[in-house]
Parts: sequence; C-alpha cells; structure tokens
Amino acid sequence: MDANAGADEREKVSPAVGDTIFALSSGAPPAAVALIRVSGPAAGNAIEALAGERPQPRRASLATLRDPGSNDVLDRALLLWFPEPGSATGEDLAEFHLHGGRSVVAGVQEVLASLPGLRPAEPGEFTRRAFENGRIDLSQAEGLADLLLAETQSQRRAALTLAGGGFSRKVEGWQKSLLAISAQIEAELDFSDEGDVTENAPRSWRYDLDALSHELAALLRQPPAERLRDGIRVVIAGPPNSGKSSLLNHLAGREAAITSAIAGTTRDLVEAPTAIGGTPFLLVDTAGLRESKDEIEAIGVERAKASLEAADLILWLGTPDACPDRGRAIIVESMADLRESADPAAEVSISCKTGAGMDLLVTLLGERSRLLLPQEGEVAINQRHKLVLKDCSGHLSASLVAQDPLIASEELRQARALLDRITGRAGVEDMLDTLFGSFCMGK
Repeated sequence: MDANAGADEREKVSPAVGDTIFALSSGAPPAAVALIRVSGPAAGNAIEALAGERPQPRRASLATLRDPGSNDVLDRALLLWFPEPGSATGEDLAEFHLHGGRSVVAGVQEVLASLPGLRPAEPGEFTRRAFENGRIDLSQAEGLADLLLAETQSQRRAALTLAGGGFSRKVEGWQKSLLAISAQIEAELDFSDEGDVTENAPRSWRYDLDALSHELAALLRQPPAERLRDGIRVVIAGPPNSGKSSLLNHLAGREAAITSAIAGTTRDLVEAPTAIGGTPFLLVDTAGLRESKDEIEAIGVERAKASLEAADLILWLGTPDACPDRGRAIIVESMADLRESADPAAEVSISCKTGAGMDLLVTLLGERSRLLLPQEGEVAINQRHKLVLKDCSGHLSASLVAQDPLIASEELRQARALLDRITGRAGVEDMLDTLFGSFCMGK
C-alpha cells in the first residue's frame, strides 16, 4: 500500500469534526441509573427532540422523554445541559440520567441514533474532544486513562494527581521560567550589540537555569509511574522445594501455583498480580535454582535467573550466602514449623502452613516498596514523560555551558518545544489514536 492510500484509509476511520456524538457513559445495564452523554452542535436539539425544551444550564431538570416518532414515553429522567465552551468537552453537552433498565437505555439510544447529525461515539472520543478543545492537556488525559485502570489506592491517588493537572502545572511553571531566562539572554545579546558584554551583561539567568536543571534531575530520579500501574515485581527465588510456590499462593490469596513435595515442580515463571496494603505487586514464582540435566527444567532455571535480573524485589528462600543480590533481597527462612530454631541470618522466618511470620514479611514488603514507588502526593511521571524530560535536561545542560548567548538561547528554545510534547501542544500526533483508543466508549 502506498503512502497516499494509507492516508486515505486513515481519513475513512477518523471521527468527523463537527459531528454530534452520544454514548452510554455508565456501566452496562441493568443498573439503578444509566448516564447517556451527547456532545456536539446538535446536543441541544437532542434534548428538545426527546424532552420538548432545554433545561436551564447546569441545573438538573426532571423531564418526560418521548420518542418523537411515535410519541411513546421512554422514561422520566433527569436532564443536564452544558452550553459550550463551559462543558467537559468544550462543546455543547447534554446528559440524560435514566433509569438503568436495558429497554430504557436501548430506547433512548435508538432515538438518538435516528436524529440528524448524531452518531455513536468511538472509544475515548469524549476525552479526545476535551483535549482538542483545550479543556485538558495530554498529561491530564493520560491521568484519566490511568484512573480508569486503577485497582489500588496508590494507583488511584497518582492518577488523580495527574488527571487533576498536578504535572501540567509543574510544566507550565517550567515554561514560564524558561521564557524569563530567555528574556535575560536577550538582554545579554543587547549588551553584546553595544560592545560591552564582559562588564555589563546580566548573568543571573545561569543561576536560575541551574536551579531548574536540578529540579528536572530530581524528578528524573524518582521511581517510575509504571511500578504503580504494573505493580512492584517481586521475584520469589531459591533452591528447589524451599516453599516458593506456597509463599506465592499465600501472598496472592489464591492457588496460583502448583505445590508439591516433588523437587522441580515449578519449571516456568508463574505470575500473580495482587495488592497488599493498597500497594500493587506482581509476584513471580520461579523454578528452583540448581544444576539440572533435565532439558525442560534447565530452561526454567535460565528463565528464573533472567527474572531475578528484572526484579524490583527478591524474596530469597535459600541460604543467605547464596543470595544473588542482597541489596534487592529480603532473606526469608521458610517452613518455620519444621525447624527447631530460626536462622539468625534470615530477616524473617515464616510458615505458610501456620501463618507464622507472615505479618512481619508483609510489613517488610511494605517498607521496601515505599522506597520503590513515587512518594504520596508527588507527581508520578511515566516513561514518555521521562524520555521527554531527559532530552529537555540535555538542552538545559548545553545552554548552561554555552559561551555564545545565541547558542544558549537556541538550546532553551528546543527545551521549551520538548515541554510542549508533555502537554500535547506539539509533536504528539503519532500517539493520540493509541491513547484515546484505550478509553471506554463513553469516556
């Protein structure tokens, strides 16, 4: 397929600008209440077609909804009307708060689909319109995507901070600082035109830029947001028959891995996502580490070693001296119910059979995880943000060492352009379809 054909195909599937869209924005019926949202220039007409007249803006109004074709009553519902631009999407927006029965929802949707200029929304199209109309920026949209997927308290808090504009405000502050610094450089250039750059040129911008550079560097050192989304990767490792699978099942609260007294039962990685104390974890059971002539078991051992390399934390169930990485490990003595005394070198002694020591292990996991996650109340930036900020930081460093004010000014211009990629003002067209396509139909 040539480039022009690909462009034509994209035009066919892209949402038409100016269309009025509608979708069920609440859970699938049956439910106590169902919310249908309508956004676009014909949203007001949709209210008039079903209810007769528009309610006062931003005031809930009880109305009888009728099929305009048959005059049949569809429902008694609450209506909300938000004229543009003061709506969630920046367009005229109507909300129908219905009784959540399947027949009621289907009947209203059928009428909406029959009205001129209205069509069902595509996934994420409401949020995309909010972005395109300047109601939210790209980082806030990413926060909304994270919020929809949040399963733990820490995920929810981080997503709300991002969706609420916490990171956007930081970026806006950096942009203002860079503009102020650029203005100071322009003043330096003015002095150079007068031939007196050495004695009279203002140099305070370098101190301001150095402070901003350190702020970005500190943010880049923070733990990644992906650990909040995907969970802290905890690899349970040790020799065969040391109780690894039993420990994974106990922490996960379900039988995720097969347990057996036969050594070498686990031959592949077994992953179990779970939440402990509101923190997401991805628990990984591994094959017992030993030399094996069994081809399948040997592959499992190699995968276990590779998994250890990628671990955020290791629960080591072998002898302390054999632990491959003490810095990332919690030394666990398992099967405490079968031992006469605890190993003093172990950080915790546990029994999955009796539950002994498990509370202490969970406490240790919580303490270690807090060091691996973004701190409560701080903005958690994702990999895309980090890559942009890393490039931006490089331009700030180049500006600091530049001897020529023209070069320093150009480096700052490129840094400002990169910050525009975070908020979506420039250079992000390639990822918009992927982001908004991950949203549900009515978001």
